[in-house]
Amino acid sequence: MTEVTIDIPAEHEKNIFGQFDAYVKKIERTLEVSVVSRDGMLKIMGSGERVRQAQSVFEQLKTLSLRGNVIQEQNVDYMLSLSMEGREQAAVEIDRDLICHTIQGKPIKPKTLGQKQYVDLIRERMIVFGTGPAGTGKTYLAMAMAITAFKSGEVSRIILTRPAIEAGEKLGFLPGDLQSKVDPYLRPLYDALYQIMGAESFVKNMEKGLIEVAPLAYMRGRTLDNAFIILDEAQNTTPAQMKMFLTRIGFGSKVIVTGDASQKDLPVGAKSGLEIAMRVLSRVEDVGFCSLTSKDVVRHPLVQKIVQAYEDYEKKTARREERKRR
Repeated sequence: MTEVTIDIPAEHEKNIFGQFDAYVKKIERTLEVSVVSRDGMLKIMGSGERVRQAQSVFEQLKTLSLRGNVIQEQNVDYMLSLSMEGREQAAVEIDRDLICHTIQGKPIKPKTLGQKQYVDLIRERMIVFGTGPAGTGKTYLAMAMAITAFKSGEVSRIILTRPAIEAGEKLGFLPGDLQSKVDPYLRPLYDALYQIMGAESFVKNMEKGLIEVAPLAYMRGRTLDNAFIILDEAQNTTPAQMKMFLTRIGFGSKVIVTGDASQKDLPVGAKSGLEIAMRVLSRVEDVGFCSLTSKDVVRHPLVQKIVQAYEDYEKKTARREERKRR
């Protein structure tokens, strides 16, 4: 039996322990240790290696809290998963990378190693393909990087686009003018812009033409210089659309292409422009690829479990189909 103690400042206890000590209980269950808190001291008891892991997890959570972070269940889950690999300190290193703040002053940072790699690639490469399941921050982090580049004068405008295709449903003819018809498809992009930039600043820059949110079809025939361009939901592009988009890029521009191959809404049998582009450009210099996984999901922990369950199901189905073909 090994026993260690950690000093936890009283004002950080609630943040580190979670509501009703939920984070402490999760760490106890996962690492099979006993944790007792008394008079600002945390006592951890259990087998040697498990105690070391728990001690390190609490130390990293304490560091995050001291830096002013609000500890969430996702932080604890990710720290625990890294502790199994002996890399829990990586979470604290990731936390140093501040991209920008939301309009409410909340810091936007990568929260996983995959997200950190994605952000670094965006800084280094002219074109970046970011793929992965829902909730991995593909679009949101790209948006934060775009707004940061725009505010610092690295680019003179932001262009956000996505293919206008229904998610498995036929919506029929939508009422209103052209903007009203395309707005439902672009709403997720607007939501991120409002949160990071603020509605007033967004509207002002949109009126000046410095921020443009448009369906992919509107990109044909244009050359996009000195712009930060984000193509969202790229799994729903056709190969022709993707080629058209990538050949619009002008001087001084940066392009982020995001998509989730598991959520295609193209007609059955149609090829995805995203998948083909990633194969075609795999050896082209200054093009980066980042594949995020269920480990990088930063929404509610249940979303991570749902994504993982679907991935497991799809793998089993693929294996079953493979056996039938044999």
